[in-house]
Amino acid sequence: MNEIKITQKEFELFRDYIYNEVGIALAPHKITLVQGRLSKRLRQLGLKSFREYYDHMLHDRTGEELFQLINAISTNVTTFFRESSQWEFLEENLPALLARKKEKRLRIWSAACSSGEEPYSIMMFLRDHLRDFSQWDIRLLATDISKKVLKKAIEGVYEEKDVANMPKTFLSNHFQPIEEAGRKRYAIKPELKRAVLFRMFNLVNDPFTIFKNRFDIIFCRNVMIYFDSETQRELVGNFHSVLADGGWLFVGHSESLTRNKEQFKLIRPSIYQKI
Repeated sequence: MNEIKITQKEFELFRDYIYNEVGIALAPHKITLVQGRLSKRLRQLGLKSFREYYDHMLHDRTGEELFQLINAISTNVTTFFRESSQWEFLEENLPALLARKKEKRLRIWSAACSSGEEPYSIMMFLRDHLRDFSQWDIRLLATDISKKVLKKAIEGVYEEKDVANMPKTFLSNHFQPIEEAGRKRYAIKPELKRAVLFRMFNLVNDPFTIFKNRFDIIFCRNVMIYFDSETQRELVGNFHSVLADGGWLFVGHSESLTRNKEQFKLIRPSIYQKI
């Protein structure tokens, strides 16, 4: 089947719409990527051109088509306990952070949580490293713009390959094996799932004023690589506004906060502390 071709004008329409809605900046050379990833959606809808799809999207009042679009052009790749150096930092420094707190209350935000591996990794880490875990009031918010990946995160069921590198004791502590028709998968245990609150949130356009309590730690990894420098600066400024004094911001190893030096100090590569 021949792939539907996108014109330069059509690409510019999608580029501007995507930037305005979610802040993703598509460079001119991404025209081939947009054509390749959206052609399948056009065929599903029985549309014959990208202009027809653009008009269809604009008239969609449910917001579903925007999420279909973002799912198609963004890459939702994540793993359990990715960025090993950050977990080593937490193991070394979390006790000092907790010791400074007047109350046994911890608030964490996994921004752009994708299919759930990050927030579940956080809760597993806390359960394994806090001796008095049950005495702490811990709330973990996990957000993403994609309804599709949030659905998978809420289900909390993963393939064998997703947990292949975990020790057997770790699997038995935090997962329940599921076997169906010879296919083995692993489900996050209910007590762990209950500890995570999943919600939709647009990091670019939704108001940060909805967060009434300050976060002690924010994870936002491998998200800002999609944004231009001004959108990055504004997002980091918003994170600063909802972080507690001295709170930590974890970003991806290919990301840095070069335009927010007055708000954060670099602790280690990809780890920043609110000033």
